[in-house]
Amino acid sequence: MRITEIETFAVGAGWKNWLFVKVHTDGGFHGIGEGTLNGFIHTTEAGIRELEHLVIGQDPRQVRALAKRMLDSVSLDGGHIHRTVIAAIEVACWDILGKSLGVPIHQLLGGRMRETVLGYANGWYRTERTPEAFLAAAKGVISKGFKAFKVDPFGTAQGFISEPELALAEDILGTLRRELPADTRILIDVHARFTEVEAIRAARRLAPLDLYWWEEPTTRDRQETVHPVGNASPIPVATGEMYDTVGQFFTLAAGGGVNIFQPEPMSLGGITNTLAVADIALAHGSYIAPHQSGGPVATAVCLQLAACVPNFLIQEHFDAFNEPWTRDLVSWHPTIDPTNGHLSLPDAPGLGIDLDVEVARAHPYDPKAYLNIFEEGWEKRLGTGRGEAPA
Repeated sequence: MRITEIETFAVGAGWKNWLFVKVHTDGGFHGIGEGTLNGFIHTTEAGIRELEHLVIGQDPRQVRALAKRMLDSVSLDGGHIHRTVIAAIEVACWDILGKSLGVPIHQLLGGRMRETVLGYANGWYRTERTPEAFLAAAKGVISKGFKAFKVDPFGTAQGFISEPELALAEDILGTLRRELPADTRILIDVHARFTEVEAIRAARRLAPLDLYWWEEPTTRDRQETVHPVGNASPIPVATGEMYDTVGQFFTLAAGGGVNIFQPEPMSLGGITNTLAVADIALAHGSYIAPHQSGGPVATAVCLQLAACVPNFLIQEHFDAFNEPWTRDLVSWHPTIDPTNGHLSLPDAPGLGIDLDVEVARAHPYDPKAYLNIFEEGWEKRLGTGRGEAPA
């Protein structure tokens, strides 16, 4: 079996663009992958065009060899975009391998460890930054069956946060904690906003609210800043979504202070490297909770991993809050069990999902559809430069 063609589909999905790939073969199978990177959709698409000559004519079932070929053959490292390009094609090749053998990807990786996985909602707070508005939106999350959700209540703060702004964030979170069921898990995304001392100060201020984790608390410029925060924060720290090499997670483990690793399969080069991170975390006595803010194909990737990784903690989930038409993009969606907030896992061969290319073509790339968390009113998720001006 040989790869004959790679199609790309840049899709405008409301507040964000997604990039999907379809890898064709001469053996009657095709594979689906995703290469979504906020703000760099066309760049990543161009990267696929530049590297596709390394895989056209090759056997897609040699997944690891093809991924290494795409990484090594240019004799340079294209970083995050390079890894995302590899991931899109690598996942599609895993999809083809599973389909050719008639089994889901997780069966190829050792089989199921669990039948479902705890999920947490994200993308749900498309509203004004007030306690009342956030509470109304959060009640909608609970009504869908979720028992956990993530939120960034810090407005446009960067570096430091003023007392009034921190007080507002505390009020939002306090309202959610008081008014929602006691077993609701509230996860905080700091979006790498703060200096070390400010991240610790804010965490200590908010710790009485029984928060599940404190994600990406410090700058992305220097990875090592997370360790003193992890050691001093009364809220468990999670990080890693922006890492694009397995070695960065080795450094994270060695530095201490963090026991929740957040690999993003698209950023790391795909499934194989994410499994390597899971093994590093396992040896460290830690857990993985993969980041996933892309489209429904990337969701399926994470759920394949959730099925077979022993130290898998919880899975991020945007799909339930995306534009309604996005359900027509793919052939399978996880369901949510309202009794425990768990997501179902895919069972069909390969990735367990297929892409409707006609739906993808009907929603073309939107140059204004990307997220800027330092723009006033970003919580509404209207896309940059779209919608009404913030009040």
